[in-house]
Amino acid sequence: MNVRRVRTTTLEIAYEVSGPDDGAPAILLHGWPDDVRTWDRVAPRLHEAGVRTFAPWLRGYGETRFLDPATMRSGQFAALAQDVVDFADALDIARFHVVGHDWGARVAYVLACAFPERVARCCALSVGWGTNDPDQSLSLGQVQRYWYHWYMALERGERLVRDDRRALATYMWTIWNPNWTIPPDELERTLRAFDNPDWADVVLHSYRVRWGHAAGDPAFAALEERVRRDPVIAVPALVVHGGSDPVNDPATSEGKERFFAGPYRRVVLDGVGHFPQRERADALCAELVPFLRGDAATFGGANAPSPAQKARAPFVGKPSVS
Repeated sequence: MNVRRVRTTTLEIAYEVSGPDDGAPAILLHGWPDDVRTWDRVAPRLHEAGVRTFAPWLRGYGETRFLDPATMRSGQFAALAQDVVDFADALDIARFHVVGHDWGARVAYVLACAFPERVARCCALSVGWGTNDPDQSLSLGQVQRYWYHWYMALERGERLVRDDRRALATYMWTIWNPNWTIPPDELERTLRAFDNPDWADVVLHSYRVRWGHAAGDPAFAALEERVRRDPVIAVPALVVHGGSDPVNDPATSEGKERFFAGPYRRVVLDGVGHFPQRERADALCAELVPFLRGDAATFGGANAPSPAQKARAPFVGKPSVS
């Protein structure tokens, strides 16, 4: 696929597009440390189902570039969500499905929450909604899993991100895929995306701001407040989590029904690590394709929305989007 570029007010966004010209648009959002190559096993199956896929490199990744040197290299999820809206506007895409993994999953949630008129369906991989609040309660096991978050708050962690990013990313991939061997050529293709001159700044800010170790960009304060004020997602949502995910324990996406007013389903793939789209694209697409097609059976069973969900009953514990 050829790399294309489109300009917004903030970025020149590099992206790949493929699939039927008249297909339903789906924006595929990668995570960290990753890039658009993460969708290589998934996109062809979506194309067969009549979906046209748009896979942008997030700010700080690949050939995506900031237009102004003075723009804050924010890694806030509100900033990345606004990037996606601007991206869709620039391509004249009024409404789209969004599928996100890791960072991309958190961005997908923000989009579905704050821009329901733009998002048709939301699929999030390996991350539960309502898990961004810096004051959230974490098990000691999850604290251990998040060691790299805390390490990036230190000067020595910053040096690692800036000076040895490829070794860091390779290590994370190794420990995050306990039952899958990473093809070396696949890893090398993705590592190139981290040579972006803004990668380190965006990554460090993202992990620091979410725990209160850095200030956010005031430009996104209103969007963050909108999500804090009403974090319930009304569009149809699918969550897919690897049962052996070493980063986000599958329990962190459990019991989130209160965050969803519309149809909602959660699927756990047994034995799968943090990258279900790479490790088990077949199992993922068995859930994702019918979901994007709108098959009614997708929402059968225990995760079908309850009357309380449909009424958008109030709840305690609103997530931050930073």
